[in-house]
Amino acid sequence: MSLFDHSIKELEEKLHNKEITVQDLVDTSYNRIKEVDDQIQAFLTLNEENAQVQAKELDTDADKSKRLFGIPNGMKDNIMTKNLRTTAGSQMLKNFDEPLFNATVVEKLNEEKAVIIGKLNMDEFAMGSSNEKSSFQTTRNPWNTDYVPGGSSGGPAAAVASGQIKFALGSDTGGSIRQPAAFCGVVGMKPTYGLVSRFGLVAFASSMDQIGPITNTVEDNARVLEVIAGSDKMDMTTVNKEVPAYTEKLADGIKGLKIAVPKEYLGEGVAPEVKNAVMDALKVYESLGATWEEVSLPHSKYAVAAYYLLSSAEGSTALARYDGVRYGERSKNADNMIDMYKLSRSEGFGEEVKRRIMLGSITLSAGYHDTHFQKAQKVRTLIKRDFEDIFENYDVIIGPTTPTPAFKLGEKTENPLTMYMNDVLTIPVNLAGVPGISLPCGFSEEGLPLGLQIIGKHFDESTVYRAAHAYEQATDHHTKRPELGGEKE
Repeated sequence: MSLFDHSIKELEEKLHNKEITVQDLVDTSYNRIKEVDDQIQAFLTLNEENAQVQAKELDTDADKSKRLFGIPNGMKDNIMTKNLRTTAGSQMLKNFDEPLFNATVVEKLNEEKAVIIGKLNMDEFAMGSSNEKSSFQTTRNPWNTDYVPGGSSGGPAAAVASGQIKFALGSDTGGSIRQPAAFCGVVGMKPTYGLVSRFGLVAFASSMDQIGPITNTVEDNARVLEVIAGSDKMDMTTVNKEVPAYTEKLADGIKGLKIAVPKEYLGEGVAPEVKNAVMDALKVYESLGATWEEVSLPHSKYAVAAYYLLSSAEGSTALARYDGVRYGERSKNADNMIDMYKLSRSEGFGEEVKRRIMLGSITLSAGYHDTHFQKAQKVRTLIKRDFEDIFENYDVIIGPTTPTPAFKLGEKTENPLTMYMNDVLTIPVNLAGVPGISLPCGFSEEGLPLGLQIIGKHFDESTVYRAAHAYEQATDHHTKRPELGGEKE
């Protein structure tokens, strides 16, 4: 049995009681990486030398009361780590070996003396839904390495699912935490916009980007969010609200909880096995004292179109700085300044990133700004109002995280629109800025995990976690582990 089969709380207690050492945990992590990451390809950069030094220091630390003391974790590679390479999965930043500062979330983890094991693979600049758009390597799904792990936080989800680290931080702009969490059979939380600082996150679409935790269990997830949440003077979009003790309310039960189930989330395009898993989950909720009713999110059908117009517009603006002069790799093949700009960007960015930059630039241009960008903003407002109307009468919204289980590597790379539709159930949450979590709710006929999505009111992560924890404790999906490294977990 791996040490990582214990919860974060249990590991903290074992450390406090001197049953194990931080060195044990760090060794467990790196040994597992050596055992299975050749198959998974989750890590881009390891932090082994620093982690080993930190482990020795922490084992001599008399104060082991920190909330994530000594717990091995990984960072999606668009989260800034001082002196540790941060590439955002792009050739444009392939030599960004020594960032000058940490992201705020990294500083918060450092304060709690958690141990960063390394940086994790991702779709380039978080623009992708399968991890096949990384410019370095393709991460694979631990449950079946012929399948994608999801994206863009595929590296973080695969690393947690395969037992290489205890938790990871990812980013979610249109489902990039929840979708890979669903595909890899782990728990992924996209917090309310403004709950977690984005300072030090390489920007994609700044009005939707949000950092959140990926873990094996709901309790672990809540424990990590307690640490990374909170206002930050370096990010003026964070909200000055007290961070609740999410873990203290987990076991309060859900009797009387009112659940809304959008008919659009179980309609056309949703695989029968996904729909059946959600309906089975609703029966579990009924047995626990909750009630549910079918509702409508009428503007959700426009969410994908609105999202790709808005996010691409913001993305084209955010990526304008990578020109080979101020930021990013400079082409060595240019003879003059104009060619240098053109070649630096064409060589540095991958096809998907260039596609979205062009879409965003067109969307913001004089002839299309009113008809495309402004109209998409109005649709976003309508989607937000749909959620507000439902939350006047219901506590949470429940549905599938993705329309289908994970798909095979290469299956959708030739059709971007088909790939984009994979995020149809997660995108509305980002447009509205509300919190959403994905947790395991079963397996497909091929043995691939299925994800249940629970959506809550603004800054009501406590209820979302309570609803997720109640279901998790009433089922055993979260206890299953993929077979890797020649042994059954």
